[in-house]
Amino acid sequence: MTRLLIIDDHAMFRSGLRKVLQDAPEITRIDEAGDWRGGLACLEAVPTDVLLLDINMPDCSGLDLIGPIRERFAALRIIMLSMYSEPQYAVRALRNGAHGYVAKDMEAVDLIAAIRIVSRGRQFVAPSITRAMADTLLGVAPDPRPHERLSSRESEILRMIVGGDSLTAIAERLAINVKTVSTYRRRLLEKMGLGSNAQLVQYAVHHRLLD
Repeated sequence: MTRLLIIDDHAMFRSGLRKVLQDAPEITRIDEAGDWRGGLACLEAVPTDVLLLDINMPDCSGLDLIGPIRERFAALRIIMLSMYSEPQYAVRALRNGAHGYVAKDMEAVDLIAAIRIVSRGRQFVAPSITRAMADTLLGVAPDPRPHERLSSRESEILRMIVGGDSLTAIAERLAINVKTVSTYRRRLLEKMGLGSNAQLVQYAVHHRLLD
């Protein structure tokens, strides 16, 4: 039997996910939190077997949380929830210690299967992502798209800018100064060959980077 925790900042997504998963007979309890602090409180309060963790959190990157979570809750199994199907995110998640990586648009039956596999001590990566990872290793994958060259922090700030957050608001949410945020913004625009926030939004819409 599996006790599950969902950490994702989108309430509607959590609600829909909960409805889908509560019909799985092996899942005995589902808790949820909208941010890492709430998730940590849940992990400390009640025993949890599997964590579904959003890759993009409002106060930090889910990728950066994997290590600290593993240190505090060694027996916990972690599955990353992501809107990114690019293989490098899955590779980074697994290298950081995640046990699974799934796309947010995954079919419910496949997600339940992933939870079952991970809860039994194995790793799971969505088949489409696995194929892309194999292509990358074999050297047959196409050149990475501009946003695929970004670091996890740059990707996080990209998402916040596209979501309409000001540099000041981003600095407050990430607990860093505005100058640092401005440097990240300049760097990610250079990597992507873009010149403004408006172009960044257009790019994000075109490449379906908005969750």
